[in-house]
Amino acid sequence: FSGADLADGSCAHPTIPGRVSPLLPANHVTMTKGTGLVHTAPAHGMEDYSVASHHQLPTDCLVDESGYFTEAAGPELKNKNVLEEGNEAVMKMLQAAGSLLKEEKYVHSYPYDWRTKKPIIIRASKQWFVNTADVKAAAQDVLKKVKVIPTSAVNRMLEMLDRRTFWCISRQRCWGVP
Repeated sequence: FSGADLADGSCAHPTIPGRVSPLLPANHVTMTKGTGLVHTAPAHGMEDYSVASHHQLPTDCLVDESGYFTEAAGPELKNKNVLEEGNEAVMKMLQAAGSLLKEEKYVHSYPYDWRTKKPIIIRASKQWFVNTADVKAAAQDVLKKVKVIPTSAVNRMLEMLDRRTFWCISRQRCWGVP
């Protein structure tokens, strides 16, 4: 049958009794990438987030900043690392529910952190944006108080700050940008 036959359909969640998920069209799902029927994880990727936003789905993130399932993921998964014991727990849950059709090893193409060489889990987080003029003025004032070597670099940095039009204050990383 064609994908159009599934339009406006729904399916039962494999491990949460009573939870129903809508079947939604998505332009990023193609015949050359997978089966054409995929899950959507709105808090874990731009394409999924766009589909969820378009259909007004919640974008709750069940993974914390350290890569562990949160309490909202349920007691079977809470505090388990997503890429390690959490993955095994999900497989056991699917088996127990009689919802596992096939299991095989698969090397996922996660992006990797340049420093630790470990996979990065993309997760949605709240951002807050501030008045550009206020940030620009504060950054320039602080920069003027910093001892910079060579001193000629200060003017270049002040000019760069002056040209900056958008600012997002983010505290998601515990390390600096390379």
